[in-house]
Amino acid sequence: MSMDRRNFLLGVAAAGSASGSLAAEASAEPAICFFSKHLPNLGYDELGRTLKDAGFSGVDLTVRKGGHVLPERVREDLPRAVEAIRSHGLQVPMITTELTSASDATAGPILETAARLRIPYFKLGYWPYDKDVLASLRKASMDVKALTDLARQYGIVAGFHNHPRNVGLAFWDTHEIIRHLDPKWIGYYYDANNATEEGAIKGWEVGLRLASSRLKMAACKDFYWEKSVRQSKPVECPLGEGVVNWPAVFKVFAGASFNGPISIHQEYNPPDRMAAAHKDLEFVKKQLATARSV
Repeated sequence: MSMDRRNFLLGVAAAGSASGSLAAEASAEPAICFFSKHLPNLGYDELGRTLKDAGFSGVDLTVRKGGHVLPERVREDLPRAVEAIRSHGLQVPMITTELTSASDATAGPILETAARLRIPYFKLGYWPYDKDVLASLRKASMDVKALTDLARQYGIVAGFHNHPRNVGLAFWDTHEIIRHLDPKWIGYYYDANNATEEGAIKGWEVGLRLASSRLKMAACKDFYWEKSVRQSKPVECPLGEGVVNWPAVFKVFAGASFNGPISIHQEYNPPDRMAAAHKDLEFVKKQLATARSV
């Protein structure tokens, strides 16, 4: 181990003994972020300036193939990106990665660099279901444990995202994977849109209540059902215009004293992306305020 890396790890350990994790130092108020995936052509400075002008307080920054920061260049480019974004008064409270294995050559550099930059949270990648569902769960469990152990070394917290077609679309899967792991270092990245797609009547609420004690991050996007000849399909839309029960979702957030980052995703294609993003932002702010006033 190099002397620089050893000193870095000792510094993280000292910080961890005082606060538990970088997340423990985060603001008591959720940072409302915009998912940088939807602005792929903006450079770091322009990304920060544009989102500041739209009223956001943070950026959910992609650190993955095709993202704003490429994993193989994380040590060079993530500091540049964070410096440019923070120069506009914005936070970078989370990064979105594709990490599914601690043995990935980029895993250590990504988590080390993010922790050094005092980014509290990162999103894990995805584990597709194989035909053998239980084997899929076992593999994901082993991988997640190893990644959580690695994240703990640096003091950064992992979020497991519920995503269609992948392990964790059912919250019982995620529960089984993470329940024996230290909640300081891993929890749920709750996506109400995806939860509603998979459990439209009551499943989304059961999943949220199961996750509420260890919520780390949240994604906000919305959809409605469109009927077709063979089956209904989800169609993305602005927040509040779909079927997600946002008042109930934010009521649970408030009851759980959730203060992690909220990432606004814009999977639909508005004619004016930033005007639509600002409208989505105001919707989330209103939901937060209303849930806390009850």
